Amino acid sequence: MGVGDKCRRTCGTIDTYVRSDLFGYYKIVLDFLGDNMRISKKIKIGNTFLGGDSPILVQSMLNVPASDIENSVKQAVELEKAGCQIIRFAIPNEDALALIEPIKEATTVPLVADIHFDYKLALGAAEIGIDKIRINPGNIGSDDRVKAVADICNQKNIPIRIGVNSGSLEKHILAKYGSPTPEAMVESALYHAGLLEKFDFDNIVISIKSSNVNTMIKAYELAAERCDYPLHLGVTEAGTERMGIIKSAIGIGSLLAHGIGDTIRVSLTDSPIKEVYAAFDILKALGLKNDSPYLISCPTCGRTKIDLVGLAKQVEERLRDCKKPIKVAVMGCIVNGPGEAKEADIGIAGGDGCGLIFKKGEILRKVPENELLDELMKEIDKL
Repeated sequence: MGVGDKCRRTCGTIDTYVRSDLFGYYKIVLDFLGDNMRISKKIKIGNTFLGGDSPILVQSMLNVPASDIENSVKQAVELEKAGCQIIRFAIPNEDALALIEPIKEATTVPLVADIHFDYKLALGAAEIGIDKIRINPGNIGSDDRVKAVADICNQKNIPIRIGVNSGSLEKHILAKYGSPTPEAMVESALYHAGLLEKFDFDNIVISIKSSNVNTMIKAYELAAERCDYPLHLGVTEAGTERMGIIKSAIGIGSLLAHGIGDTIRVSLTDSPIKEVYAAFDILKALGLKNDSPYLISCPTCGRTKIDLVGLAKQVEERLRDCKKPIKVAVMGCIVNGPGEAKEADIGIAGGDGCGLIFKKGEILRKVPENELLDELMKEIDKL
């Protein structure tokens, strides 16, 4: 019999490892497709693709006032530099449509216009050249308005994201379920999708967000069963940096681990740059992003005799822009160093005012504590 089998989605690529026996091969593939991966509809957004076999895309949203074009453009450029793959911004009024062209000129990633209630803003954004529109058709009025939006988006191949939050459900759905249950949220999302489908529009992305992690997870699981539209994952109103990242990692990570989700946003009451970094860290932790360093470090103990906490933070920051798919270990002592971290491509093991640089479990040399960071980075540069 062959080695163990593994099928996984890694940044849009399905790597399949199969047994030598045919029965084992089909069993693994069927189990994988049935239990661990949802094949969603593939759609085009600007110059990239979402859903299907595409990579899981990271997105964020500008938090600069829509009236401040200069700083909106500046923040969009910073987001793209941080790796953001889709950028969304609010279009609260007609004047805000002026944001679209300068941001498109300054960036290369797909842009999303976030619109509520006013269908004319959606029409205007589409005419100017927006790549995607976030709007709920049930909130914009009569069928002729929904049709107008569906028609122009069909003509220009602009996807529409339907965004349902637990705090914004329709009255008739709330009356039916009594509260924003996962079932209620999914029914709301599919209600909005149905309004677009009535006019032959199915270029749709769906998000179903709640600030309650358990509700959010269950809602997306139900949605994954009931439609094949790409799913935008997120925990809404997640909070400030610490708790927001924890809630998002649990909610988004749980779904991605089961093959559900096509794009993600970590919503923080903080800089959107931190949202992007946190989202990529979630992907890295799940093995869904392998084009940058993966840092492991021990929690320290009474054996540690160097400033490992400070050192680990410095290493993490120095690796921020590194694009090498390597595992880097920062360990407090010889016990957790070349031994337990021997699978790391490169690493540090602390000593008494000094440390060991090791590579694949083999000790390279002993270095004074104040030189550890620079010596480690020199070795990383060689890899």
